[in-house]
Amino acid sequence: MIFSIDICAYAVMSNHTHIVMCVDQEKAKKWTNEEVLLRWHKLFKGTVLTRQFLEQYSRAKMSEAEIKTVLSTINIYRKRLIDISWFMRLLNEYIARKANKEDDCTGRFWEGRFKSQALLDESALLACMAYVDLNPIRANIACHIVSSRYTSIHNRIVKKQKGHHPSNLMPFREDINCLQKRCIPISLYNYIKLLEETSRKQHQSHLPAENIVTYSFIRDAGFTEMQWHKATTHFEKCYGNFVGKEAILRTK
Repeated sequence: MIFSIDICAYAVMSNHTHIVMCVDQEKAKKWTNEEVLLRWHKLFKGTVLTRQFLEQYSRAKMSEAEIKTVLSTINIYRKRLIDISWFMRLLNEYIARKANKEDDCTGRFWEGRFKSQALLDESALLACMAYVDLNPIRANIACHIVSSRYTSIHNRIVKKQKGHHPSNLMPFREDINCLQKRCIPISLYNYIKLLEETSRKQHQSHLPAENIVTYSFIRDAGFTEMQWHKATTHFEKCYGNFVGKEAILRTK
């Protein structure tokens, strides 16, 4: 991953995509100037000065003013590498170019600019992840998360069966030492159980709450059964630009 942005969940549908991401500003702050340029140059050519800066021989010949210019440019690049707008801009451009090439056509591919919602706590994160991973099932494209192709949960399950963790996705609690690296605050097993029972509840509205093993988790996360159902079926419509518990929202 070039950006300092972790992917928590995704779902690629026939005419749109959903992505749950987490920006890691602290990680980007620790990058050296050289690392920022190397990352940016994987995406763009940079400038003549930034390319010279990476060559020790050429850097030695640079003037103080040129060095100052490069450092200012590095600061701009560092901010862009934690910017969701830049991330989505490059992702959407890549998809658009590839789709137009496959269809042998030109012109605008996306209907409009992407829409985003800020997830302010762990409960909001998990609800949004569940909403995204269950997209194909709600759309009747798949009948189970195992057959939900082009989703993060399908990717995770396939890799887990092979004894691996998807390198392009943020790990769950049991995959790493969470004291050393950020992770999703739940085990993969419990998350799969949560998705299965949430999906079952969505398709069987008469199912009583007592039959949902993970109802206690939903309650502990600050949701009633009805709130969880609405969040995982109409997440985008249920919330505005910020999603989180009331105490956190009051600080925004």
